[in-house]
Amino acid sequence: MELRFLGQSAFSLSDGGTTVLTDPFLTGNPRAVVSADELDPQAILLTHGHGDHLGDTVPIAKRTGATVVAIVELANEIAAEGVDVRDPNLGGTVSFEWGSVKMVPAFHTAVSPSGTTHIAAGLLIDFKGTTIYHVGDTCLFSDLALVGRGREIDVALVPIGGHYTMDRHDAVEAVKLIGAKTVIPIHYNTFPPIETDAQAFKADVEAQTSSQVVVLEPGETWAS
Repeated sequence: MELRFLGQSAFSLSDGGTTVLTDPFLTGNPRAVVSADELDPQAILLTHGHGDHLGDTVPIAKRTGATVVAIVELANEIAAEGVDVRDPNLGGTVSFEWGSVKMVPAFHTAVSPSGTTHIAAGLLIDFKGTTIYHVGDTCLFSDLALVGRGREIDVALVPIGGHYTMDRHDAVEAVKLIGAKTVIPIHYNTFPPIETDAQAFKADVEAQTSSQVVVLEPGETWAS
């Protein structure tokens, strides 16, 4: 399984035959490394509907026929655009041939560009036997420790930029709660308010936990 960082909170997960996207904010993203037209996913998974996460979801899904998974209120908005959706709420799991995605809590406000109020979420993804926890936009909260109970998290995608999410210092505490083998920092350096030092985050995590941090530049990949 190859995990490619596309910038901000956007990733592609691929095994060479199946591709899944998360939060495909590409158009208007100063750090995006691909255009929306270059991607051909089978599914798109959304943490929430802020513009820097919803991004190019609808045009990609219309062009490719990809199924979009989003929390129920946001899914209803997207379905009205003629897109195939799955609409779980927190705690709900949606299964596919390639694996599954479970909606788990995150603490963050969420209103789509069209005005649909909804709840932000994290995504617990099983992709071809690899467990990826996309923490989503959130502050630090203690229930992060519950998300992976009963399973080993292979890689956690953790926001570190501060201002709109937890900062790199709180993110170290989040990593302690999550207990993933590998951690990839996300949601930083896209815009001035969320600029931070990812290498300092890496040093702090590896000094205080058994997790290994992989800092990816947009376009770079991590493979399980």
